[in-house]
Amino acid sequence: MSDWTAFGRVDEDGTVYVKTAEGERVVGSWQAGAPEEGLAHFARRFDDLVTEVDLTEARLNSGAADAGHSLTTIRRIRASLAEAHVVGDIDALAARLDKLAAVAEEKAGEAKAAREAARGEALARKTALVEEAEKLAAESTGWKTAGDRLKEILDEWKTIRGVDKKTDGELWKRFAAARDAFTRRRGAHFASLDQQRKQAQAIKEELVAEAEKLQESTDWGATAGQLKDLMTQWKAAPRASKEAEQKLWERFRAAQDAFFTRRSEVFSARDNEQRVNLERKQTLLAEAEGLDIDGDPKGAQAKLREIQAQWHEAGRVPREAAAGLERRLRAVDEKVREVMDSAWRRTTKEDSPLLAQMRSQVAEAEERLARAQAAGDARRIKEAEQALASKRQFLQLAEQAS
Repeated sequence: MSDWTAFGRVDEDGTVYVKTAEGERVVGSWQAGAPEEGLAHFARRFDDLVTEVDLTEARLNSGAADAGHSLTTIRRIRASLAEAHVVGDIDALAARLDKLAAVAEEKAGEAKAAREAARGEALARKTALVEEAEKLAAESTGWKTAGDRLKEILDEWKTIRGVDKKTDGELWKRFAAARDAFTRRRGAHFASLDQQRKQAQAIKEELVAEAEKLQESTDWGATAGQLKDLMTQWKAAPRASKEAEQKLWERFRAAQDAFFTRRSEVFSARDNEQRVNLERKQTLLAEAEGLDIDGDPKGAQAKLREIQAQWHEAGRVPREAAAGLERRLRAVDEKVREVMDSAWRRTTKEDSPLLAQMRSQVAEAEERLARAQAAGDARRIKEAEQALASKRQFLQLAEQAS
């Protein structure tokens, strides 16, 4: 921390003052110990304010925070400085907050403009989707294609955000009306078919086409579910003519067999590969668990990193073995971390950068006192003696705490 006496003082009756460009003002009272401890107490409060400002500024600059929320925080802290019970460079912090407020105001304006632009884009996209749906409902006779497209429009609709509630509701009514109109028109078309068998044949031809499109798929889980759904639809549909029914069934069954045969071959190959990966990871795990962590923690840490890199390259293993392997490797990693952390905590006082800095400040204060004594300046001698005593006391407290 900086020299707190530059920004505050404690008088004889324990009243604590902070120094600002406008003069001194009372920030509290200290009766619990030495004046220096009182200054340190109120200086820590000031450091808490600085920390909050640092965090607000970092989040604002990184874009992680809403600029409007950041501006509110900045203004709150700035307004509190006039009566804040702290000791520190309040004037500098106020100037910093004023500059930061200007930055936050600019970013908030930019964010507002971006939101308005996004709302305009979202409105244009939803309007275009509604117009497309209305055209499909009025003109399309490609029942399946148009129906699929309406589903895609609905899915896309759900991803669009930012339109105001009233306008969104009006657009939704138009879309829902178009979809309903399409559904009624399609139903009327199929209702007008003269023969049930022709209708059944058309339905089953569509099911066959869907199955044949899926037979080359490699999305095994989703496609298997889709094919099962198609089978359910097939069983629920009326029968077509005997000749058409048999031919369609042969095609439908062939598409299913082709997909499930390929899936079985792929799963078998994958299982073989995962068994090889399992053996590789078991070897790596044995190597990791055999590391001499206590005797050579740094070496163990370096070797573990190499093992972890090879571990990720080894690939997937059977699901039933994965969790146990990962848990055992994490146990080795945690042990390495514990040993390394324990070694770090054993650092001596002589290695502490904070204590080294404070000893340097004491040495500088001693030199200032010596120069004042050589010059014979009583005022400078008194000020230098007070400063030296204060820094020695802070150093002593820090050494005792370490």
